[in-house]
Amino acid sequence: MEVKVSSSPTTFIDKIVVPGDVVLDLSNLTNQTIKLGGGLRQDCDSISVMRAGKLKFSKPNKYWVESSQKRYVPSVEDTVLGIVVDSKADNFLVDIKGPAIAFLPVLAFEGGTRRNIPKFEVGSLLYVRVVKANPGMNPELSCTDASGKAAEFGLLKDGYMFETSTGLSRMLLSSPTCPVLEALGKQLSFEIAVGLNGRVWVNAATPSTVVVVSNAIINSESLSGVQQKIMVEKLLQRIM
Repeated sequence: MEVKVSSSPTTFIDKIVVPGDVVLDLSNLTNQTIKLGGGLRQDCDSISVMRAGKLKFSKPNKYWVESSQKRYVPSVEDTVLGIVVDSKADNFLVDIKGPAIAFLPVLAFEGGTRRNIPKFEVGSLLYVRVVKANPGMNPELSCTDASGKAAEFGLLKDGYMFETSTGLSRMLLSSPTCPVLEALGKQLSFEIAVGLNGRVWVNAATPSTVVVVSNAIINSESLSGVQQKIMVEKLLQRIM
């Protein structure tokens, strides 16, 4: 969804908003395109809030409401972890924790052709990008970035996947690196993939490292940055 505005609604960015709040008046604004993510909608000349949370901004022009919830509402350009539940002639059917099963076209891969269609078993875990997310329709996914390259997308082998709230997932993907991942990364070697749909995948050389990293992430949601670092230190002391 796109609307025309002339300036950024900076007054509300990173502040708590609730359903019904009007964060932007469009009546006198023109000439700049912005994109609306989850939690926002356009009502005539105003942009209003549909769910409680923090109003967030991502350069160059995207706004959304960030909230901590179990249910995931797909939005275009979200990166998510999906589980293959079935395959058809033209699509893989993928569970992304949304209100409807998502479609992953069999050609939505770098260099994808009918001769090199990948084979995924039911239960395979994929790191994918949402490319279509219209209300009342099944979302569409891709295993490429915007330029058509595979980048980091695709099958996640081995490792351990667990589910969290969408708020924790966004915290893990924040920049600069969130304290819990920064503290873990200084002491341990591991791989991680985080989906905005509240799924996290962790892989490491030893099961004990996977357990420590997973537990630290799960326990970090309600902690401050300093508390996250202290919690990680205590967990590491137990295994070293």
